[in-house]
Amino acid sequence: MKLITLFESVTGANVKDCIADEKITIFIIEEGQMGKAIGKSGANIKRVENMLKKKIKLVEFSNDLLQFVRNMIYPIEALEIKKEDGSIVIHGKDTGSKAMLIGRERQNINSLTQIARRYFDISGIKVI
Repeated sequence: MKLITLFESVTGANVKDCIADEKITIFIIEEGQMGKAIGKSGANIKRVENMLKKKIKLVEFSNDLLQFVRNMIYPIEALEIKKEDGSIVIHGKDTGSKAMLIGRERQNINSLTQIARRYFDISGIKVI
């Protein structure tokens, strides 16, 4: 709650959720609030990163599951994101983007799956 309050007071953007770990803090921003959250030339993000002494990632929430996943993986490009049998399938652009999506010891894909499960009823996320 303290992180959300700090972020909202600095940026003026509405935060839906905050996920923090040792390395990075992820703020899920309400739809249409991303520009306000980033600030002019990224000033708001830089200010919050300096205050927290941590890396910040902003994700714009969307009620559309596929758009939310696309927002989560940005700036990594995917050829296609689709829902199949209760799980999400992401078709990576190339082997480099697939590797970035999965991450070392599957930590990126596991984190992405956990966050998506907080808002949507899915069984998992696969990268092809």
